Amino acid sequence: MTEPTYQGKPLSQLFPEERAGWKGYIEWEDCPERKAIGREILKTKKFTPSPEFQLAPIPDTNPVLIGWRYKEYHEALGLKHIVDHSWEIVQKEKPDMIHLLDFPYNGETRRDKLMEGKITDNKYHFIRNHGGVPEIDEDAFELEFGGLVNKPCNLTMKDLKDPNKFPQMELTVTLQCSGTRRIEQIKEYPGEGDELIQAPWGEGAIGTAVYRGVSLKKVLKIACGGLKPEAQHLEFIGADTYFKKLNIFNYAVSVPWRKVRNAEEVILAWEMNGKPLPKIHGYPLRVVVTGYIGARSAKWVYKINALAEPSMGPVQSQEYLYYTPQIGKHNVKYSNGFSIQNMPVSSAIIFPLDKKVIVHAGKIAMQGWSYSGGGNWVERVEVSPDGGHTWWAVPQEQLTQKHYHAWRLWQVEVPVEAEGWIEVCVRTWDSSNNTEPTFVRSAWNWGLHVTSSAHRIKLYSVNTTRPETAKRLAWLEEHGERIEDLTVPIKEGLEPLDEYLATVRKFPREPES
Repeated sequence: MTEPTYQGKPLSQLFPEERAGWKGYIEWEDCPERKAIGREILKTKKFTPSPEFQLAPIPDTNPVLIGWRYKEYHEALGLKHIVDHSWEIVQKEKPDMIHLLDFPYNGETRRDKLMEGKITDNKYHFIRNHGGVPEIDEDAFELEFGGLVNKPCNLTMKDLKDPNKFPQMELTVTLQCSGTRRIEQIKEYPGEGDELIQAPWGEGAIGTAVYRGVSLKKVLKIACGGLKPEAQHLEFIGADTYFKKLNIFNYAVSVPWRKVRNAEEVILAWEMNGKPLPKIHGYPLRVVVTGYIGARSAKWVYKINALAEPSMGPVQSQEYLYYTPQIGKHNVKYSNGFSIQNMPVSSAIIFPLDKKVIVHAGKIAMQGWSYSGGGNWVERVEVSPDGGHTWWAVPQEQLTQKHYHAWRLWQVEVPVEAEGWIEVCVRTWDSSNNTEPTFVRSAWNWGLHVTSSAHRIKLYSVNTTRPETAKRLAWLEEHGERIEDLTVPIKEGLEPLDEYLATVRKFPREPES
């Protein structure tokens, strides 16, 4: 097969993988001419529109959505091998996920795996990627420090892992996508569409792991001699390729220097739950930023720049912005939303499922997670069986251990007297006394980020302490029918004729004249 060319030059020469042992990595940030050529090629092509899933049904498939447009961007530049290799890695490392988007890969944790324990198994930890998955040999890897550092330098993985140079640390951290529970906002009011696809995340875009690595603060001090006085932000550049409005980038985000400086809250991690980072989680090195949205924890980080201002990378400057509800397609700008950094307090009911029929004897068992970012921790979880009028606190012994930077899983039995459809919700209070808005409308924003409202589900309550209910359940079982088949008509009559006549004659339906 003849290799595609542009103006007589093969695409593999225009967009080369220049570093030995760095498969799937193209340098864009240091190559403005390469960026310009790529843009010119993309401008000559037509690409598949992003799928409509906000105003149309979400496909009941796995993968749920197909990233045709992003795949076609890569193919137009001769980079289809990155797409194919990335999916191979998904199949090896994340086979049993909800594949919400096949490329760039977005994988949501299934409910049963989410609740298996405080620490999420690497195989089931959610993934939100913005590009393909590079495969970088640890021995070939170097991390570059530049910008407003006192002493620019390069460090190998051997350098970083040397405890005589940099003290190592472990930290238990919950990472959460800012799109967690986005589906609730979409169902109320659709919002922004995006060429990368604003994936319709449910409650599983969150996970907790124990990361091992070194403090970025200490690496900057020891290896770089600190920062220049004008440095206010640290930019993290990842080896994955990112597209925005036909422009091409390496993934780039930033966090304020004060976040790095004030505590050991930003680490360079090479280990996840006692094992080397999975390739899809950023092997051989990633940033872990505690308490912030997951997008700031750059994977495959190979360059860190000290800057006077936040990164101008589009993920930092043009995305993950929080808008007032008055902002939409008619007036949205990059400048009229604020950048989302710390994650607010949030929670979710994982079991039972929404719209489920629950047969109980006056109490309904529930399980879920609660989390707060920014160094806050979960203090109290409350569940309401009546839509938010009365609240029952989860006993402390039924919550997992507190951590500064991690969630708490919880379980509780909530008293329920009512029968028929009820609305159950959960809210969390954190260590700064923050809690969640009562309704999703209060949290809605054009970018569909940070669904921080009380999580609500509807249940069909069947209370066996009620004599008539117990009698009906026994009758259904005797006749081979199930109450759980809620909308299936009962095959027999609802009551014997003599009972019916006795009741309506005792309490006539028509008034006397």
